[in-house]
Amino acid sequence: QVQLVESGGGLVQAGGSLRLSCAASGSIFSPNVIGWSRQAPGKQRELVASITSGGSTNYADSAKGRFTISRDNAKSTVYLQMNSLKPEDTALYYCSFSGVRGAYWGQGTQVTVSS
Repeated sequence: QVQLVESGGGLVQAGGSLRLSCAASGSIFSPNVIGWSRQAPGKQRELVASITSGGSTNYADSAKGRFTISRDNAKSTVYLQMNSLKPEDTALYYCSFSGVRGAYWGQGTQVTVSS
């Protein structure tokens, strides 16, 4: 089992920044991939960014140039630094863990960007 706890969401004005954190605990074995996805009301969940246990990253086109994903393996924490936020970034952001023993999701943290 892997437990994921997200934090860092909130209300921010357009153009502002937020840093989301995902603290993982439990059976965290490599190799694995930790990602951030988001789901806005009435829309499908979409993967925003991901990072492997080796440090390779991947971004959705909507996140490239504005978002940065990173991980601190010593703290078992993954971060999503979000800059130049837009109202269309408003969504519930979820952290996910994919490893050899399965996939897990956190409860989500709300990000709201006002115009």
